[in-house]
Amino acid sequence: METLTCYRPKLENIQKAHELLKTVVLNTPTEKHRGYSEKYNAEIYFKREDLQLVRSYKLRGAYNKICSLSSTSLENGVVCASAGNHAQGVAYACRQLEVHACIFMPITTPQQKVLQVRMFGGQFVEVVLLGDTFDDSLKAAKSYGEEKQAIFIHPFDDPKIIEGQATVACEILDAKIGNIDILILPIGGGGLAAGVSSVFKLLSPNTKIIGVEPAGAASMDHALQEGVPKALSSVDKFIDGAAVKCVGALTFDVCKSTLDQVIAIPEGLVCKTMLQLYNEYAMVVEPAGALSLAALELLKTEVKGKRVVCIVSGGNNDISRTEEIRERALLYEELKHYFIVNFPQRAGALREFVIEVLGETDNIVYFQYTRKNNREKGPAVVGIELKQAEDLAPLLERMKANNNFGQHLNEQPDLFHFLV
Repeated sequence: METLTCYRPKLENIQKAHELLKTVVLNTPTEKHRGYSEKYNAEIYFKREDLQLVRSYKLRGAYNKICSLSSTSLENGVVCASAGNHAQGVAYACRQLEVHACIFMPITTPQQKVLQVRMFGGQFVEVVLLGDTFDDSLKAAKSYGEEKQAIFIHPFDDPKIIEGQATVACEILDAKIGNIDILILPIGGGGLAAGVSSVFKLLSPNTKIIGVEPAGAASMDHALQEGVPKALSSVDKFIDGAAVKCVGALTFDVCKSTLDQVIAIPEGLVCKTMLQLYNEYAMVVEPAGALSLAALELLKTEVKGKRVVCIVSGGNNDISRTEEIRERALLYEELKHYFIVNFPQRAGALREFVIEVLGETDNIVYFQYTRKNNREKGPAVVGIELKQAEDLAPLLERMKANNNFGQHLNEQPDLFHFLV
């Protein structure tokens, strides 16, 4: 195994992994997307890892790693921590190779991913739900590995994992779509980014490589600014497949020299992209899987006229999250607003608000009110959905003119998080 300092993935190892995985993983399509190409006036290609056997690229690294271990070292099985996709990859690999695994997942993991892990692993996998974040599960998994002498399968910071994920790049280049101007790939812990970017730097050096990560968990950008991997004080766990507090030491060491740019994508923009993909193109992707496509909205000028490949990294989305996804998308587009509204405590006050304050296309979607005795006015929390963002200013003017305005909760984060 390569040393854990100054690590660089070797092309010969990646090519060996590529040959090994040909009999295990799907060679997912690298396909030109007509709708997105027209929208951005560019040649936009999707690398569809959401169509992989476990609906993400994570199977590649997990299988490559476990195959590299001797039968003696596997006698006590393996252990891993994951927010979902790595767990599914490990589970699938362990069932195929008949290796026992204990998989730690955060309690907050979407139920769909937990069920998939159990389904892929069958009798060879035990799932333990523990902790609120990936980092909590990671600590518990490492402790279990030491106690049981089980081999820890890291989700990203391991040479064999990185080399397995790098095979995504081999397939993109094998598709022979021509010179690629820009490659956009998602970053969580950095395994995919390190592997794929290494291959491109060697075999397609003129391609600009852009890494994208959640704005609420921008751990690679934080590491680049600090000069070393350092844990974020907190993360927004919504984009669970990429919400990592700290990138890996190996992945950072590679990415700092192979990524040309790293940008943070607002969670609301990711949600907007997910809904558009489903409504317009019948594509179901998970939040992390939509990161690279959401980035196009922020890179309109740069991608125009270029040949661009976006890695769609996963499609394990839990349908129970649809309402939250829609909510975040509306908030990002400034189409949904919450207010504390002061109502005179008399009959007809709400009717007057609807007639005199609301615009013709404004819609009340949330209302919480409790009458207060012996008070002239009573506050209510009101959620209003707008037809267009420009409708907010006149709505605020009418609320103030009618003496209804209390607070705009979208601008009060300490209060707002109780609602959303």
